[in-house]
Amino acid sequence: MKAGIVVFPGSNCDRDVFHVLKILGFEPYYHFHKDKDVFKYKLIVLPGGFSYGDYLRAGAIAKFSPVMESIYKFIENEMGLVIGICNGFQILTEAQILE
Repeated sequence: MKAGIVVFPGSNCDRDVFHVLKILGFEPYYHFHKDKDVFKYKLIVLPGGFSYGDYLRAGAIAKFSPVMESIYKFIENEMGLVIGICNGFQILTEAQILE
């Protein structure tokens, strides 16, 4: 199963997530935050770190990344699972994906 690991400027746990997903039998791919095509994955992971340096609030700038619009559609159409770890969870919260 393909898994996309979204990489934002300041992400620093993406390699750890890649390694763990590989051990678990997934086919992991790094996914650049400006690339909107997330629909080839069954799992999307937003890893930890400090997206955009967390200069405003954690995830406040990352929520405007082009990939987030596609993640909304991915969730809305129930195309797979989305996991946010640490800063990734904060991005999902800031983007109001988690209520």
